[in-house]
Amino acid sequence: MGDKAGTRVFKKSSPNCKVTVYLGKRDFVDHLDHVDPVDGVILVDPEYLKDRKVFVTLTCAFRYGREDLDVLGLSFRKDLYISTFQAFPPVPEERKPNSRLQERLLKKLGQHAHPFYFTIPQNLPCSVTLQPGPEDTGKACGVDFEIRAFCAKSIEEKIHKRNSVRLVIRKVQYAPEKPGPQPMVETTRSFLMSDRSLHLEASLDKELYYHGEPISVNVHVTNNSTKTVKRVKISGWSTSSFLNFIKTNLNPVSSSSTFCKVYTLTPTLDKNREKRGLALDGKLKHEDTNLASSTIVKDVTNKEVLGILVSYRVKVKLVVSRGGDVSVELPFILMHPKPVEPPASRPQSGESKSSLPQLT
Repeated sequence: MGDKAGTRVFKKSSPNCKVTVYLGKRDFVDHLDHVDPVDGVILVDPEYLKDRKVFVTLTCAFRYGREDLDVLGLSFRKDLYISTFQAFPPVPEERKPNSRLQERLLKKLGQHAHPFYFTIPQNLPCSVTLQPGPEDTGKACGVDFEIRAFCAKSIEEKIHKRNSVRLVIRKVQYAPEKPGPQPMVETTRSFLMSDRSLHLEASLDKELYYHGEPISVNVHVTNNSTKTVKRVKISGWSTSSFLNFIKTNLNPVSSSSTFCKVYTLTPTLDKNREKRGLALDGKLKHEDTNLASSTIVKDVTNKEVLGILVSYRVKVKLVVSRGGDVSVELPFILMHPKPVEPPASRPQSGESKSSLPQLT
């Protein structure tokens, strides 16, 4: 058995070691038409279970205030979704066919192991963390998903931390295989006491970028007005705040002249680590992360989409002498590419079936 490779499984036990949860993965992908099912196995010590039931809950919560401010019964947290599954004794109408991983775990762990299943609704947001400030303590603001497993006589019973398992999972999206059209926008501005206009045209080299990939911004200015464009400023913005990448052209664009230049920008977290409230991809304990991926919504008219929706844009601004500013915005998508899935016959790791890494 030691020579036979097995599928990687993540495991976490309660502090009293009486309840253990097993999952095949921590990231569950939103494919727009469906979300990966959350299926796992819970193992309970029979002497500890006695006449109680086994419950598993899935919670999606939005924390919008610091945890240390939760006083006087006030909580800066809103539960967007809560679902409860009774793993034992099983409820006949909730039974579903076991996945291949569940079958293998049930066979290995024995009769005191029980499967559980959840379906994440389409209208829930992806996991997002808002970057805390230097003085912030406790759990960061943002949207997170948590599984909790415990034994109780009823779901309303108060549960102690040492008797339950709590673990964070993530709902994620990956870049679409077919990106949209190249972003391009133009505008024309006329000024008082001038019969001619100022024309600005801006475009990106493509719509979809992977994290860490440079963005090329093409700017073309045709100044037929009597005004002077003092400078051209390029900046980046996310849903939650301004991004620290700015490019400025200080050479003026005088009347009856043109200007054309390609600017290169790279939005990264390294240049924005001091920005409190900046949206980041949801992370697990002891892991670093990156700027939050763009949120892709299948139905943009759906008003039931909840939580934090992330979007990005490049802003091109012309600062005009004695005439105000002229600006346009170019939206773009920032995401991770879809991971290459290994063949079903190939194990995800070289660990044996008895090797079950601890989930944090």
